[in-house]
Order: sequence, then structure tokens, then C-alpha cells
Amino acid sequence: MGDMPTEETLKRIQTHKGVVGLIVVNHDGIPIRTTLDNSTTVQYSNQVTQLSAKACSVVRDLDPQDDLTFLRIRSKKNEIMVAPDRDYMLMVIQQPTE
Repeated sequence: MGDMPTEETLKRIQTHKGVVGLIVVNHDGIPIRTTLDNSTTVQYSNQVTQLSAKACSVVRDLDPQDDLTFLRIRSKKNEIMVAPDRDYMLMVIQQPTE
């Protein structure tokens, strides 16, 4: 990623079947772009940022030369896909497909 995802990229992701919403947070976990309501955005941003940081540290503990590039969390209701980067993190929430 490197730079913040472009508006065109975000719009394209949003049109994919099953996508409920997307959030872009900065390196501090503060939402800077979202398609969800405020309370949902804050909840996802806080929780997923913490989980992503933990997952990143697990990957680094296992191999200091490695980096977390993608995280996928699937529950009965939603699937959360996380693409962390140095400056930004993209979260896409979608309904899981069968």
C-alpha cells in the first residue's frame, strides 16, 4: 500500500458483493476514512487495531525477518479483512460467502 488507498480503489472495493463497509485508519488507529456509522467505526477501529498489532508481534516473534501482510477474521456474521501497512491500515467488513 505505502500511500493511502485512492478514492477509486476504495469505491471499487465497496462495490464488491457482500461488502458491508470499509475503514482506513492511520498508524495510531484513528479512523480517517469510513463508510460505516461513527460508533461502528470506532468499535471496529479500536478492536481490530489492537488485534492486528498483536498478530504483527506474533509474526515477528516467530521470525524477526517477517512481517504481517494480511489478516483475515471470520465469524458467523462477518468477515473482516485487514491489510496493515506502515502508515495506514485498511479494514474491509463483509458478509461471509458460503
